[in-house]
Amino acid sequence: MRRREFITLLGGAAVAWPLIPRVEAQSAAKVYRVGFLLGATGESVASLFHALEEGLRELGYVEGRNIVFVQRYGDGRMERLPDLAAELVRLKVDVIVTGTNLHVAAVRRATTTIPIVMIFTADPVGAGFVASLARPGGNVTGLTADASPDLWAKYLSLLKEVVPGLSRVGVLGQVASQVGFAELEAASQNLGVALEVADLQRPEDIDRAFATMISQRVEALVVVVGPLTYLLRQEIADAALKHQLPAMTNASQFAQAGLLMSYGPNVEDLYRQAATYVDKILRGASPADLPVGQPTKFEFVINMKTAKALGLEVPPSLLATADEVIE
Repeated sequence: MRRREFITLLGGAAVAWPLIPRVEAQSAAKVYRVGFLLGATGESVASLFHALEEGLRELGYVEGRNIVFVQRYGDGRMERLPDLAAELVRLKVDVIVTGTNLHVAAVRRATTTIPIVMIFTADPVGAGFVASLARPGGNVTGLTADASPDLWAKYLSLLKEVVPGLSRVGVLGQVASQVGFAELEAASQNLGVALEVADLQRPEDIDRAFATMISQRVEALVVVVGPLTYLLRQEIADAALKHQLPAMTNASQFAQAGLLMSYGPNVEDLYRQAATYVDKILRGASPADLPVGQPTKFEFVINMKTAKALGLEVPPSLLATADEVIE
């Protein structure tokens, strides 16, 4: 049940400009080409693409009339991202919309001139994508998934509330590519929790990754959201339940698939908000001058069906803070 609504972003990223007349007046004959690149399958991220499409439609862009989407997907093979990015560059799209750090890194290697709108990145300054959040300074701008390094501590703290005495946590994902992993390690040390890392690089590695963590006697799981884990979210949720692991991540789609909890910005809302960046760029703005948007509100989702299946007692105080409880 939805308990309260929240505003995902503030500042320039959340402004809804009255642009329909401007778009039509800018050039009746112009049809913009928007590249869309993600590493998962098109089916698994369909809701994200549709959120972007909906956001652009609200701003006056209609596919086939004044905009064409050129979609490319890695189908779970991250090694394909550089070639797919290069293909979008060869097709001379006007802007490229993409996702997490892995995606942005691949697209930046392919072009330093075509504007890139990133979504759900971790620490884009530390990753070298932008000079600063206020003044990106290059051809990359967009939206981050994190607003504070303290979020990693939040994930572990939430797990400790439902797993008393928690001392060993598994970490699943393409960990080597995540800037925030050092912050997760620091948070684990402060909270007295040991981490056991399972680096997931290919879809077929999921069984091996869980076997590794189980052999290390982990008591809970943190899933690092990326293109591969997003693609495999249902398989990850099923495996976590099979191995009786309470699991935490920062995208609600994982909790909806069966993970115990999620705490983070609404991913679909971020893709919808990205439309404002695409629109500004198509109207002539430089990504170098468009401030990177940060989430200011996060949704906390608890899957009580999973909690019951795991035999866990979720404290009433924790339930009271949830934005959504899946019964």
